[in-house]
Amino acid sequence: MKEIRKVMCCCGQGLGSSMMVEMNIQKALVKLGKEGVTAGHTSLSEINPEAADLFVVGRDLAPQLKKYPRVIVLKKIMSMAELTEKLEKAFAEESDTFFIE
Repeated sequence: MKEIRKVMCCCGQGLGSSMMVEMNIQKALVKLGKEGVTAGHTSLSEINPEAADLFVVGRDLAPQLKKYPRVIVLKKIMSMAELTEKLEKAFAEESDTFFIE
């Protein structure tokens, strides 16, 4: 399995919600003890499957990332509990492809 080293958050414009989720990912990575993992944010129109090892989006954008190899879909984008739980699952996943909803 390819190691997760870069996490990318996406939203419609790449300005608001993706930036807030990126900050929460950074906090969750510290809580989970994950070092050497970076987080970024961008708009949906500027990403491609090679842009990161893991993508995090709200459920409104989930259909557009169905064919991406590793995706976390957040029901509540500001929920630290949901984000942390799903990140933990993603880092424990042994497959190179998953879609955690």
